[in-house]
Amino acid sequence: MSAGFNKNEIMDILTITLPILLWVFTFIFMEGVAWFTHKYIMHGLMWNWHESHHVHHKNVFEKNDLFSVVFGIFSTVVIIVGVEFPQFWYLFWIGLGITTYGIFYFVFHDIIVHRRIKIKFKSKNSYLNRITKAHYKHHEVHTRDGAKEFGFLYTKSK
Repeated sequence: MSAGFNKNEIMDILTITLPILLWVFTFIFMEGVAWFTHKYIMHGLMWNWHESHHVHHKNVFEKNDLFSVVFGIFSTVVIIVGVEFPQFWYLFWIGLGITTYGIFYFVFHDIIVHRRIKIKFKSKNSYLNRITKAHYKHHEVHTRDGAKEFGFLYTKSK
């Protein structure tokens, strides 16, 4: 009896685990992409869109929401290419990771922190409270420069 896996068993394991690993890795990687984009693009070249998020207004939408549209279109195209072209199957899982990050971002940022959808929610979770506090710290500055805490789902702050 062999103690190891045969070639077919290894392929079966890879067929199941590789897509999940791509999805999870992309989700985690997106926090770095979001941090970089927030600090250097939103508070840089594209401040004209992001500024709407740092000023008080009574509108349902803000110009800053265009970033979600751009990321949504990008992840949709990546998913479609991954489905329609079998040689690029991995793009489906990468697109799914981007989309999953976008869902988490929407729930955390727009619903929990900014209450753009009115819900009764009071967190007793230390993680949620810590990242909410960090995001509020980011919004203490209403200008392009001088802001801190550019991440969305991770912060070093306590």
